[in-house]
Amino acid sequence: MPTPKHDATDLLQTQSGKLAIEPLSVPLLATFITCGFYMLLPRTMMLGPPWLLLIVVTAVLIPLIIFRLRQRFFLSHVCGHISAALITLFTGYSLLALVRDLPTQHDTPIQMLRAAGMLWMINVLIFSFWYWRLDGGGPHARASRGHYQTGCFLFPQMTMRNGDPSWSPRFLDYLFVAFTTSTAFSPTDTPVLSRWAKLLTMLQAIISLGIVVLIAGRAINII
Repeated sequence: MPTPKHDATDLLQTQSGKLAIEPLSVPLLATFITCGFYMLLPRTMMLGPPWLLLIVVTAVLIPLIIFRLRQRFFLSHVCGHISAALITLFTGYSLLALVRDLPTQHDTPIQMLRAAGMLWMINVLIFSFWYWRLDGGGPHARASRGHYQTGCFLFPQMTMRNGDPSWSPRFLDYLFVAFTTSTAFSPTDTPVLSRWAKLLTMLQAIISLGIVVLIAGRAINII
């Protein structure tokens, strides 16, 4: 008899003894927190009205959840990329607007400090989304394999002699990688293996350094 073929959905359903598919609760909460941080930015740094990002991201997350419930994981994955791209687009505009307004000083020093803090936190969340979405083909592809061996990061759990062979990173693991990259301006306990991941971590560190040193420093000097 021919060997039956299994797609990622079948593997996710049959590997009950290994790795369960990751719940969406934490990534969704992080997405709405990111939109909340964006709404706290000064009005001059927003692309459109304050509620626009939240509305367009929610419009993408609704079909994402529906596709996920119907086990259409590829379409859900595409919607996830769209939501991350939208947040990145809006935040990129805000960063450019903040740099543009530095010489004119339209905003008060307190507003600039608050904007710098919000953008720094948004930067951490955005890159955690991208690491989580891209590493190893995304959360569904990682779950379908039942283990994490071909990813772009060397997590400490992978080097433990008596570790769980079915361990796979979740969103909080990538959030920690993004947080440490933005605070230390380099990876800490999780080495970066692939070239695209190295480019992303370099970009994240550059943005974080620019926010902390140039923008926040400028605001402190004019207080």
